Amino acid sequence: MERADAVLKLSNITKRFPGVTALDDVSLELARAEVHALVGENGAGKSTLMKILSGVYRQDGGSVELNGAPVAFRTPHEAQAAGISIIFQEFSLIRTFDVTDNVFLNREPTRLLGHLDKRAARQKTRALLAEIGIELDVDRRVDTLSVVEQQIVEIAKALSVTASVLIMDEPSAALTDKELRKLFDIIRTLKSRGVTVIYISHMLDEVFEIADRVTVLKDGKVVGTRRADELSRDELIRMMVGRTIEDYFPPLSSQRGPVLLEARNLGTGGRLSGITFQLHAGEILGIAGMVGSGRNLLARTLLGLEPVDTGELLVKGRLRRFRGIADAMAAGLGYISDDRKAEGILGPMKLAENITIASLPAYLGLGFLRLRREASDARAEVERLSIRATGIGQPVETLSGGNQQKVLLSRWLLRKPDIFVISEPTRGIDVGAKAEIYRILRQATAAGKAVIMISSELPEVIGMSDRVLVMRAGTIQGTVDQHKRPATEEQLMSLAVGHEFSMEGAGKEVGR
Repeated sequence: MERADAVLKLSNITKRFPGVTALDDVSLELARAEVHALVGENGAGKSTLMKILSGVYRQDGGSVELNGAPVAFRTPHEAQAAGISIIFQEFSLIRTFDVTDNVFLNREPTRLLGHLDKRAARQKTRALLAEIGIELDVDRRVDTLSVVEQQIVEIAKALSVTASVLIMDEPSAALTDKELRKLFDIIRTLKSRGVTVIYISHMLDEVFEIADRVTVLKDGKVVGTRRADELSRDELIRMMVGRTIEDYFPPLSSQRGPVLLEARNLGTGGRLSGITFQLHAGEILGIAGMVGSGRNLLARTLLGLEPVDTGELLVKGRLRRFRGIADAMAAGLGYISDDRKAEGILGPMKLAENITIASLPAYLGLGFLRLRREASDARAEVERLSIRATGIGQPVETLSGGNQQKVLLSRWLLRKPDIFVISEPTRGIDVGAKAEIYRILRQATAAGKAVIMISSELPEVIGMSDRVLVMRAGTIQGTVDQHKRPATEEQLMSLAVGHEFSMEGAGKEVGR
């Protein structure tokens, strides 16, 4: 049904690439001054649709109307000039330039003789920031700003060309809870000033908090558009994946094996202290805590990436002191960092090479690489983990986030470590891919492996962990055994912030 307040109308949009129809007859209307969430699994067509709106791609069929007039953008510059701006997950800022220079890049105010007017640019940048209620030093270099401050610069840049539609692609991927609250405040301010915001996210809690309406894409088609306040989480998941996820998280481990890893009073540089715990075969040990609590520092310390100053680390009963990740790998540990791009995937390299690189010695014979065996094993892993790719020769950087994460999992499953240490296993990954990764981790523990899982998503920690360690200020505040009594978000958060949680039988070892 056509909306009287529609600022943007897409009708029967189709986009084809060689061998695939990315968008199939997509129609969508966006109201003025609304936050419209666009959700769907990786590969659903969200990014392709937004690139058409922002002038990166041209559609093969269909039409776009902006404020009632037909438009056909040939470049992002044309889209921006018309009032449509996009903030990609990977920012387009020049890090060595200051805030002002980034906001007015290639559009700098000039004086009568054509000289740049930096003073006027500063004043205009301050005015743009004031519009969204932000105070920020406009002379600061971008590389000194936090992630949310860089997003603010991107928003100011969009407003500088009088954006009436602002597209935000996974804006919360690297934000803390406090930074996310600030971002939501800015979005609400933009909405109050008449700006329409298209919010793309895999984080369903964010969608329900900030969106007025939600549109679901699946396989390049619109599944439906609903008001957010009339939609339940279960209904939205069902629309996204085409099936009900009743058992979203696999069952907890049915049995616990011997101790594979034990930390005794570990400490490092005053940043960690008194870290004591055991990790058993067949279990997932979740580690929760606020940003800065020491969660990731603990993982890096266990793997020899940070020095151990005090205490002992035992692996399979043997005292260990790792000098680096190679020592940890030799002892049977595998590691997937929370920074998939910087410390995980080897972007330009082929899918096969990314899968086999941790097991490379197994493919060497007489100084030569056994390419056939390597390719055979890579294909087997692609099939086992249902990695969606055109073939094992595809550059891994061209895969979706969920498939990249499965490539990293396959890398270690092929090597067969006894202990997986994995941080933020499903960050930036859609609902369907999350369920697959959870299943893979549980299959590993069923085979007698052990997993240390660090996550900032409390529902994920609760849903996946047999036991949960909660950290604060470099120490373990409490341990929750879910085989005794299920954890709650309130309980874990209370431990994470140092608040006394009142509960019968609660203590340092919280039996649940």
